[in-house]
Amino acid sequence: MNQLPITEALPQLQQALTAGQIIVEAPPGAGKSTWLPLWLLQQPAIDGRIIMLEPRRLAARSIAQYLASQLNEQPGQTVGYRMRGDSRTGKQTRLEVVTEGVLTRMLQADPELDGVSLLIFDEFHERSLQADLALAFALECQALRDDLKIMVMSATLDGLALDTLLPEAELVVSRGRSFPVELEYRPRNQHSRLDESLGRAVLDALGRESGSLLAFLPGEREIRRAEDWLSARLPDGVELRPLYGRLSLTEQQAAIAPAIDGRRKVVLATNVAETSLTIEGIRMVVDAGLERQARFDPEAGLTQLQSRLIGQASATQRAGRAGRLQPGICIRLWSKEQQERLAPRRPAEIEQSCLAGFVLECAAWGAEPEQLPLLTPPPAPLLAVARAQLEALALLSGNQLTPLGRRVWQLGTEPWLGQLLLTALDWQQQGHHGALADGAWLLALLEEGRPGDGPLSGQLLAAKGRLKAAARRWFERAGQPMAEPTGAFVGPLLANARPEWVGQLRKGRRYGLAGGLSADLPAASPLAGKDWLAVAALGRGERGVFVQAAEPVTLAQLQRFVPERFGEREQLEWDDDANRVRAERHWCFGNLVLRSTPLDSVSPEQRAQCLLQELQKRGWPALPLDEKAQQIWLRMKLAGQKLADKGFAECDETAWLAEAEHWLAPHLHGLGRWDQLAKLDWSGILLSRLDWSQRQLLDTLLPAHLELATGTRAAIRYREQEDPVLPVKLQEMFGQAGSPLLAEGRVPLVLELLSPARRPLQLTRDLAAFWAGAYQEVKKEMRGRYPKHPWPDDPANTAPTRHTKKYMKH
Repeated sequence: MNQLPITEALPQLQQALTAGQIIVEAPPGAGKSTWLPLWLLQQPAIDGRIIMLEPRRLAARSIAQYLASQLNEQPGQTVGYRMRGDSRTGKQTRLEVVTEGVLTRMLQADPELDGVSLLIFDEFHERSLQADLALAFALECQALRDDLKIMVMSATLDGLALDTLLPEAELVVSRGRSFPVELEYRPRNQHSRLDESLGRAVLDALGRESGSLLAFLPGEREIRRAEDWLSARLPDGVELRPLYGRLSLTEQQAAIAPAIDGRRKVVLATNVAETSLTIEGIRMVVDAGLERQARFDPEAGLTQLQSRLIGQASATQRAGRAGRLQPGICIRLWSKEQQERLAPRRPAEIEQSCLAGFVLECAAWGAEPEQLPLLTPPPAPLLAVARAQLEALALLSGNQLTPLGRRVWQLGTEPWLGQLLLTALDWQQQGHHGALADGAWLLALLEEGRPGDGPLSGQLLAAKGRLKAAARRWFERAGQPMAEPTGAFVGPLLANARPEWVGQLRKGRRYGLAGGLSADLPAASPLAGKDWLAVAALGRGERGVFVQAAEPVTLAQLQRFVPERFGEREQLEWDDDANRVRAERHWCFGNLVLRSTPLDSVSPEQRAQCLLQELQKRGWPALPLDEKAQQIWLRMKLAGQKLADKGFAECDETAWLAEAEHWLAPHLHGLGRWDQLAKLDWSGILLSRLDWSQRQLLDTLLPAHLELATGTRAAIRYREQEDPVLPVKLQEMFGQAGSPLLAEGRVPLVLELLSPARRPLQLTRDLAAFWAGAYQEVKKEMRGRYPKHPWPDDPANTAPTRHTKKYMKH
């Protein structure tokens, strides 16, 4: 133990303990989790208890057992651990290894942490949501107790910016100890099966190297597939073990235990084996380069597990597992070029998680999330969705917990699941026998996270043996004796807790959801054809949102158990077929319309508002502007671009439509049909946004017509993003040395010179150059066609005319 690399940093650690905050950077294998805590117990500066946070249950239990064994004790004596559903502590326990939710609740129960001298946040680089929150609470706790010490430990500090949160902290760095690891890049064909590509790399490594092997895969499904592929192909003497969070304690311990003498081991693991855990004998790593991360979609309100590329920090951590005891190799199933393009690290959970539970914890703490000392501020859109969800469940009012919200928070589960259990308890007490049993067993099934196809009631009845321990815990939390589930209340309970996910059959396998989404049932689902579903889990695939887990429910059940979600509303919406406003009274469940009746008493303002919304939806090109109005708009737009110093504002179609409530709505009073828009005075409406002086200036500097020397008022044709054009007979421009300019010389006019029959002859921006050049060719061609009109040799010095030569003689 004394040879572990962390021991080299002891002098620096000893000095750092005089500070209130310490940051320890040490790579896996340095001993920061398996040796440092025992050393800290012996330091005079730490005279109280030590609480060490481990982000993973498997790591927390394994580390506590290992530390206890170093003292020749069992967990629960000097060293203990505490996690939901499993604790080993005693009166003499001085070092507790706890999981994230446990530390948060300890701080909530005792904000001064009486008797605790040191809080350790291990593996902080993983940036879990609960670790960020617990550290924020701990820093506020430290403000009340200047003797409380906080130690943050991380395998790497690159990109963490911990110095911004803990600027006064003492930094201790342990270089660690590792042997060289040879990196091999073996990019797999993206169309090939992952289990086969990884399996062949495993067999190749085993065939040319000694020792045991650790393979990284994104999740349980991929591990099981790789296990199936490898099980019949591994050479003799090689043991195959899976390792992921939901395995039983016995299975997890078998995976991390040393291989039997004379045998080797292949461990197929998720990123649970990336840090914290030490698997003896590993000198080969095969890395698929993927990890499973939960990502919350605020628009759909669903959290989805997604496989994504790991970051560079994770790739380094994984490869380092092969060089803990001797030189090793790491086979990466991607290219060296891909490695260089990997993100530096995985995003913090607070940036992409559902924050409902986080906001509930903050409210129980008595602070708004924006006020807490967090390393990464929670994104405002995610906070808004979380607050809306909690308010819809009547758990939050403003920033305060409601009485129901406090009861739900005390349960320590997801807010909507806690609300489901308490609703079940209330119904039970109202005489709906079996409601609590269904709620407790359903909660156990959903927390396990593995609901399959078909009604949830049938699944929980079939899986009672597997769910018994978890269900018993919820009966205890509800203060009621355990009972068998009936399945009768599963649908109503889900509809009450997730009303926005109640679905009504529309067509085929598609359901409209009360929150406004649409979702499809998977093909051949046993739930197909049910009129109503209470949905517990949604997913998002290539074709959109789909139902992952649900229970059939009837309209009568919804009316009986969720009556507050029904309501009537007057609905004005656009009828695309009739191209007009349609007014109806709707009886609804959320956004689901159950019955409609025509509505006659609609005010002119309401109709106008609906028409305006449809117009804004269709966009500016849909405005029925006539040619005159279109020209006015283009003049105003050009004035905004060229004459800003004269007080003209920039004209943007999107911005104008966004403000249409102010300038257009008054003109729509009483209208309700699209064809009525064409009868409006659009020229006057547009000009109404200019005051009198601006209109005069517009007519002067960017006029609609130009007065020619011949007395003709020639119309100017303004164009989008091009200079305006003046169509004019060629003879009426005689005597002009140059092209006209508008807007005090800022806007050139393009001359469209016309024949006597008003046919286009030439476009020019430079009239003088035209007279000196192309005019001679035009004259030759046109003089024979229009002999009665003048075609002088020197047009620049000839008087302009709009008449024939005969008329000019009189």
